[in-house]
Amino acid sequence: MKTRNILIAGLTLAALAGPALGADPNGALTNSALALSKNAAIEVKSEKLYISDKAVRVTYSFVNTSTRDVTMTVAFPIPDVTADGPEDGPNIPDPNSPNFLDFHITVDGKPVQALIQQQAILNGVNETAYLAKLGLPVSPYFDAVGTVLGHMPKAQQDLLIKQGLAMELDDGSDGSPRTLMGTWTLKTTFSWNQTFPAGKAVTVEHDYAPSVGTQAVLVGTPTSMASDLAQYCVDSGFIASVGKLAQPGYAGPNLSPEFVGYLLVTGANRAGPIGDFQMVIDKGSPAALVSFCGTGVTKTGPTTFAVHYTNFTPKTDVEVLLLEPPPAN
Repeated sequence: MKTRNILIAGLTLAALAGPALGADPNGALTNSALALSKNAAIEVKSEKLYISDKAVRVTYSFVNTSTRDVTMTVAFPIPDVTADGPEDGPNIPDPNSPNFLDFHITVDGKPVQALIQQQAILNGVNETAYLAKLGLPVSPYFDAVGTVLGHMPKAQQDLLIKQGLAMELDDGSDGSPRTLMGTWTLKTTFSWNQTFPAGKAVTVEHDYAPSVGTQAVLVGTPTSMASDLAQYCVDSGFIASVGKLAQPGYAGPNLSPEFVGYLLVTGANRAGPIGDFQMVIDKGSPAALVSFCGTGVTKTGPTTFAVHYTNFTPKTDVEVLLLEPPPAN
Protein backbone atom coordinates (compact mmCIF):
# COMPACT_ATOMS: atom_id res chain seq x y z
CA MET A 1 0.00 0.00 0.00
CA LYS A 2 1.32 3.42 -0.94
CA THR A 3 1.66 5.76 2.01
CA ARG A 4 0.27 9.25 2.23
CA ASN A 5 0.23 11.43 5.29
CA ILE A 6 -0.81 14.90 6.31
CA LEU A 7 -0.78 16.77 9.56
CA ILE A 8 -3.61 19.10 10.38
CA ALA A 9 -3.67 22.25 12.38
CA GLY A 10 -5.10 25.28 14.03
CA LEU A 11 -3.91 26.03 17.57
CA THR A 12 -2.39 22.79 19.15
CA LEU A 13 -2.19 19.97 21.81
CA ALA A 14 -1.81 16.11 21.82
CA ALA A 15 -3.50 12.89 23.16
CA LEU A 16 -4.43 9.10 22.47
CA ALA A 17 -4.71 5.36 23.13
CA GLY A 18 -3.66 1.75 22.01
CA PRO A 19 1.45 -7.14 19.52
CA ALA A 20 2.61 -4.16 17.57
CA LEU A 21 2.66 -2.02 14.58
CA GLY A 22 5.25 -0.05 12.78
CA ALA A 23 4.08 2.98 10.86
CA ASP A 24 6.03 5.80 9.29
CA PRO A 25 3.65 8.13 7.46
CA ASN A 26 4.98 9.93 4.40
CA GLY A 27 4.22 13.22 2.66
CA ALA A 28 3.33 15.01 5.88
CA LEU A 29 1.68 18.42 5.82
CA THR A 30 1.83 20.30 9.09
CA ASN A 31 -1.03 22.76 9.21
CA SER A 32 -0.20 26.00 10.92
CA ALA A 33 -2.33 27.78 13.47
CA LEU A 34 -4.66 30.70 13.51
CA ALA A 35 -2.30 33.63 14.05
CA LEU A 36 -2.84 37.20 15.19
CA SER A 37 -0.37 40.00 14.74
CA LYS A 38 1.46 40.06 18.05
CA ASN A 39 -0.35 42.23 20.59
CA ALA A 40 -0.14 41.85 24.37
CA ALA A 41 -3.66 43.24 24.79
CA ILE A 42 -5.34 40.25 23.15
CA GLU A 43 -5.89 37.25 25.42
CA VAL A 44 -7.34 33.85 24.55
CA LYS A 45 -10.10 33.53 27.13
CA SER A 46 -11.12 30.10 25.87
CA GLU A 47 -10.52 27.63 23.08
CA LYS A 48 -12.67 24.64 22.10
CA LEU A 49 -11.11 22.17 19.69
CA TYR A 50 -12.76 19.23 17.92
CA ILE A 51 -10.72 16.77 15.85
CA SER A 52 -11.84 13.81 13.75
CA ASP A 53 -10.74 12.39 10.43
CA LYS A 54 -13.65 14.23 8.81
CA ALA A 55 -13.49 17.68 10.37
CA VAL A 56 -11.49 20.05 12.54
CA ARG A 57 -13.48 22.75 14.34
CA VAL A 58 -12.05 25.43 16.61
CA THR A 59 -13.84 28.12 18.60
CA TYR A 60 -11.80 30.89 20.22
CA SER A 61 -12.93 33.61 22.59
CA PHE A 62 -10.46 36.51 22.33
CA VAL A 63 -10.60 39.38 24.82
CA ASN A 64 -9.09 42.82 24.34
CA THR A 65 -7.88 43.72 27.83
CA SER A 66 -6.84 47.26 26.89
CA THR A 67 -8.88 50.46 27.02
CA ARG A 68 -8.72 51.01 23.25
CA ASP A 69 -10.09 49.11 20.29
CA VAL A 70 -7.44 47.04 18.53
CA THR A 71 -7.52 46.26 14.81
CA MET A 72 -5.11 43.67 13.51
CA THR A 73 -4.59 41.08 10.84
CA VAL A 74 -5.72 37.55 11.65
CA ALA A 75 -4.22 34.83 9.46
CA PHE A 76 -4.53 31.11 8.94
CA PRO A 77 -1.50 29.79 7.04
CA ILE A 78 -2.25 26.48 5.34
CA PRO A 79 0.61 23.94 5.36
CA ASP A 80 2.93 24.14 2.37
CA VAL A 81 2.01 21.77 -0.45
CA THR A 82 4.85 20.31 -2.51
CA ALA A 83 4.45 17.72 -5.24
CA ASP A 84 6.71 14.84 -4.20
CA GLY A 85 5.56 12.41 -6.87
CA PRO A 86 2.30 11.08 -8.22
CA GLU A 87 1.76 8.71 -5.29
CA ASP A 88 3.81 10.27 -2.48
CA GLY A 89 2.11 13.63 -2.19
CA PRO A 90 -0.25 14.70 0.57
CA ASN A 91 -3.91 13.79 0.79
CA ILE A 92 -5.77 16.99 -0.07
CA PRO A 93 -9.58 17.01 0.26
CA ASP A 94 -10.16 19.17 -2.85
CA PRO A 95 -6.89 19.66 -4.78
CA ASN A 96 -8.58 21.57 -7.61
CA SER A 97 -9.84 24.39 -5.40
CA PRO A 98 -7.82 27.31 -4.00
CA ASN A 99 -9.64 26.58 -0.74
CA PHE A 100 -8.51 22.95 -0.85
CA LEU A 101 -9.25 22.27 2.84
CA ASP A 102 -12.73 23.85 2.61
CA PHE A 103 -11.77 26.41 5.25
CA HIS A 104 -14.58 28.57 6.72
CA ILE A 105 -14.54 31.38 9.30
CA THR A 106 -17.17 33.16 11.37
CA VAL A 107 -16.74 36.05 13.81
CA ASP A 108 -19.45 36.41 16.44
CA GLY A 109 -21.59 34.08 14.35
CA LYS A 110 -21.24 36.00 11.07
CA PRO A 111 -19.36 34.54 8.08
CA VAL A 112 -16.09 36.23 7.15
CA GLN A 113 -14.83 36.38 3.58
CA ALA A 114 -11.11 35.94 4.07
CA LEU A 115 -8.50 36.92 1.50
CA ILE A 116 -6.74 33.89 0.01
CA GLN A 117 -3.12 34.53 -0.97
CA GLN A 118 -1.32 31.79 -2.88
CA GLN A 119 2.25 31.73 -4.14
CA ALA A 120 4.34 29.24 -6.08
CA ILE A 121 7.81 29.02 -4.54
CA LEU A 122 10.88 27.12 -5.73
CA ASN A 123 14.16 27.30 -3.82
CA GLY A 124 13.01 30.47 -2.08
CA VAL A 125 12.08 32.23 -5.35
CA ASN A 126 8.52 33.40 -6.02
CA GLU A 127 7.62 31.87 -9.40
CA THR A 128 3.91 32.80 -9.30
CA ALA A 129 4.04 35.45 -12.05
CA TYR A 130 6.24 33.29 -14.29
CA LEU A 131 3.87 30.32 -14.04
CA ALA A 132 0.89 32.60 -14.74
CA LYS A 133 2.52 33.74 -18.00
CA LEU A 134 2.76 30.11 -19.03
CA GLY A 135 -0.88 29.51 -18.12
CA LEU A 136 0.00 27.18 -15.24
CA PRO A 137 -2.18 27.07 -12.10
CA VAL A 138 -0.42 28.06 -8.89
CA SER A 139 -1.12 24.70 -7.23
CA PRO A 140 1.07 21.81 -8.41
CA TYR A 141 -1.82 19.46 -7.59
CA PHE A 142 -4.45 21.03 -9.84
CA ASP A 143 -5.43 18.55 -12.55
CA ALA A 144 -4.93 21.34 -15.08
CA VAL A 145 -1.19 21.49 -14.35
CA GLY A 146 -0.50 18.15 -15.98
CA THR A 147 -2.73 19.05 -18.93
CA VAL A 148 -1.03 22.41 -19.52
CA LEU A 149 2.46 20.90 -19.18
CA GLY A 150 1.55 18.07 -21.51
CA HIS A 151 0.44 20.43 -24.30
CA MET A 152 3.54 22.64 -24.15
CA PRO A 153 6.17 22.47 -26.90
CA LYS A 154 8.96 20.06 -26.02
CA ALA A 155 11.47 22.92 -25.83
CA GLN A 156 9.35 24.63 -23.14
CA GLN A 157 8.92 21.36 -21.28
CA ASP A 158 12.68 20.79 -21.33
CA LEU A 159 13.30 24.33 -20.06
CA LEU A 160 10.92 23.85 -17.12
CA ILE A 161 12.63 20.58 -16.25
CA LYS A 162 16.02 22.30 -16.41
CA GLN A 163 14.70 25.11 -14.18
CA GLY A 164 13.50 22.52 -11.67
CA LEU A 165 9.86 23.55 -12.02
CA ALA A 166 8.79 20.27 -13.59
CA MET A 167 9.74 16.62 -13.57
CA GLU A 168 9.16 13.97 -16.17
CA LEU A 169 6.91 11.08 -15.20
CA ASP A 170 6.73 9.40 -18.62
CA ASP A 171 9.04 10.21 -21.53
CA GLY A 172 6.51 8.97 -24.07
CA SER A 173 8.99 6.58 -25.65
CA ASP A 174 6.29 3.89 -25.89
CA GLY A 175 4.11 6.13 -27.98
CA SER A 176 2.08 7.53 -25.11
CA PRO A 177 2.01 11.31 -24.47
CA ARG A 178 4.94 12.73 -22.53
CA THR A 179 3.81 13.33 -18.95
CA LEU A 180 5.19 15.98 -16.59
CA MET A 181 4.27 17.27 -13.14
CA GLY A 182 4.96 20.53 -11.32
CA THR A 183 7.57 20.52 -8.57
CA TRP A 184 7.15 23.92 -6.94
CA THR A 185 5.77 24.53 -3.44
CA LEU A 186 2.37 26.11 -2.93
CA LYS A 187 2.06 28.54 -0.02
CA THR A 188 -1.49 29.49 0.98
CA THR A 189 -2.69 31.93 3.64
CA PHE A 190 -6.19 33.06 4.59
CA SER A 191 -6.29 36.48 6.26
CA TRP A 192 -8.67 39.24 7.29
CA ASN A 193 -8.60 42.42 9.38
CA GLN A 194 -10.35 42.11 12.70
CA THR A 195 -11.30 44.76 15.25
CA PHE A 196 -11.31 43.72 18.92
CA PRO A 197 -13.39 46.25 20.93
CA ALA A 198 -11.86 47.40 24.21
CA GLY A 199 -12.81 45.20 27.14
CA LYS A 200 -15.00 42.89 25.06
CA ALA A 201 -14.84 39.28 23.93
CA VAL A 202 -14.86 38.31 20.26
CA THR A 203 -15.73 34.76 19.21
CA VAL A 204 -13.81 33.43 16.21
CA GLU A 205 -14.74 30.04 14.79
CA HIS A 206 -13.14 28.15 11.94
CA ASP A 207 -13.55 24.70 10.50
CA TYR A 208 -11.97 22.73 7.69
CA ALA A 209 -11.60 19.23 6.26
CA PRO A 210 -8.38 17.72 7.58
CA SER A 211 -5.72 16.24 5.38
CA VAL A 212 -5.48 12.73 6.79
CA GLY A 213 -2.37 10.59 6.56
CA THR A 214 -2.51 6.84 6.07
CA GLN A 215 0.05 4.06 6.43
CA ALA A 216 -0.02 0.30 6.10
CA VAL A 217 0.64 -1.38 9.43
CA LEU A 218 3.32 -3.96 10.09
CA VAL A 219 2.83 -6.23 13.08
CA GLY A 220 5.91 -6.51 15.25
CA THR A 221 6.84 -6.59 18.91
CA PRO A 222 5.22 -4.43 21.60
CA THR A 223 8.57 -2.73 22.13
CA SER A 224 9.01 -1.82 18.46
CA MET A 225 5.45 -0.58 18.21
CA ALA A 226 5.73 1.62 21.27
CA SER A 227 8.95 3.08 19.88
CA ASP A 228 7.67 3.64 16.34
CA LEU A 229 4.47 5.29 17.53
CA ALA A 230 5.78 7.15 20.57
CA GLN A 231 4.38 10.48 19.37
CA TYR A 232 0.88 9.02 19.73
CA CYS A 233 1.47 7.73 23.29
CA VAL A 234 0.31 4.22 22.48
CA ASP A 235 -0.21 2.12 25.61
CA SER A 236 -0.31 -1.61 26.33
CA GLY A 237 -4.07 -1.76 25.82
CA PHE A 238 -3.83 -0.29 22.33
CA ILE A 239 -0.98 -2.62 21.43
CA ALA A 240 -2.91 -5.66 22.68
CA SER A 241 -5.98 -4.63 20.68
CA VAL A 242 -3.91 -4.34 17.51
CA GLY A 243 -2.43 -7.76 18.15
CA LYS A 244 -5.91 -9.30 18.25
CA LEU A 245 -6.69 -7.84 14.82
CA ALA A 246 -3.63 -9.18 13.05
CA GLN A 247 -2.92 -12.74 11.99
CA PRO A 248 0.38 -14.12 13.36
CA GLY A 249 3.26 -13.20 11.08
CA TYR A 250 1.00 -11.29 8.70
CA ALA A 251 2.01 -7.77 7.71
CA GLY A 252 -1.67 -6.89 7.47
CA PRO A 253 -2.35 -4.32 4.76
CA ASN A 254 -5.92 -4.61 6.11
CA LEU A 255 -4.69 -2.61 9.13
CA SER A 256 -4.39 0.90 7.77
CA PRO A 257 -4.42 3.58 10.47
CA GLU A 258 -5.07 7.25 9.90
CA PHE A 259 -2.97 10.07 11.31
CA VAL A 260 -4.32 13.53 12.12
CA GLY A 261 -2.22 16.34 13.58
CA TYR A 262 -2.92 19.84 14.88
CA LEU A 263 -0.47 22.64 15.70
CA LEU A 264 -1.23 23.93 19.17
CA VAL A 265 2.15 25.12 20.43
CA THR A 266 2.76 27.60 17.62
CA GLY A 267 -0.70 29.08 17.92
CA ALA A 268 -1.91 32.63 18.18
CA ASN A 269 0.37 35.35 19.56
CA ARG A 270 -1.54 35.14 22.79
CA ALA A 271 -0.88 37.22 25.90
CA GLY A 272 -0.42 34.51 28.53
CA PRO A 273 -2.00 31.05 28.74
CA ILE A 274 -5.36 29.93 27.37
CA GLY A 275 -7.82 30.59 30.18
CA ASP A 276 -10.10 27.64 29.42
CA PHE A 277 -9.08 24.92 26.95
CA GLN A 278 -11.27 22.02 25.85
CA MET A 279 -10.44 19.38 23.25
CA VAL A 280 -12.60 16.56 21.89
CA ILE A 281 -11.15 13.70 19.83
CA ASP A 282 -13.74 11.76 17.83
CA LYS A 283 -12.64 8.33 16.59
CA GLY A 284 -15.66 8.09 14.27
CA SER A 285 -16.70 4.52 14.96
CA PRO A 286 -17.29 2.80 18.33
CA ALA A 287 -15.15 -0.13 17.12
CA ALA A 288 -12.20 2.06 16.10
CA LEU A 289 -9.02 2.31 18.15
CA VAL A 290 -7.60 5.71 19.04
CA SER A 291 -4.44 6.95 20.72
CA PHE A 292 -3.11 10.42 21.54
CA CYS A 293 -1.02 12.08 24.24
CA GLY A 294 -2.80 13.86 27.06
CA THR A 295 -3.59 13.86 30.76
CA GLY A 296 -7.01 13.73 32.35
CA VAL A 297 -8.62 12.19 29.28
CA THR A 298 -12.27 11.21 29.80
CA LYS A 299 -14.61 9.25 27.54
CA THR A 300 -17.61 11.44 26.83
CA GLY A 301 -19.50 9.27 24.32
CA PRO A 302 -19.31 6.09 22.22
CA THR A 303 -16.70 7.69 19.94
CA THR A 304 -15.49 10.80 21.79
CA PHE A 305 -12.73 11.55 24.30
CA ALA A 306 -12.12 14.91 25.95
CA VAL A 307 -9.62 16.92 27.95
CA HIS A 308 -10.26 20.15 29.85
CA TYR A 309 -7.48 22.42 31.14
CA THR A 310 -7.46 25.87 32.71
CA ASN A 311 -4.70 28.47 32.43
CA PHE A 312 -3.23 26.20 29.78
CA THR A 313 0.07 26.81 28.00
CA PRO A 314 0.53 24.15 25.25
CA LYS A 315 3.84 22.29 25.31
CA THR A 316 3.17 19.79 22.51
CA ASP A 317 1.16 19.60 19.32
CA VAL A 318 -1.78 17.25 18.86
CA GLU A 319 -1.09 13.99 17.04
CA VAL A 320 -3.89 11.45 16.76
CA LEU A 321 -3.69 7.83 15.63
CA LEU A 322 -6.94 6.21 14.46
CA LEU A 323 -7.34 2.57 13.50
CA GLU A 324 -10.55 1.12 12.13
CA PRO A 325 -10.68 -2.69 12.55
CA PRO A 326 -11.09 -4.62 9.29
CA PRO A 327 -14.52 -6.14 8.58
CA ALA A 328 -15.10 -9.53 10.21
CA ASN A 329 -14.78 -12.51 7.87
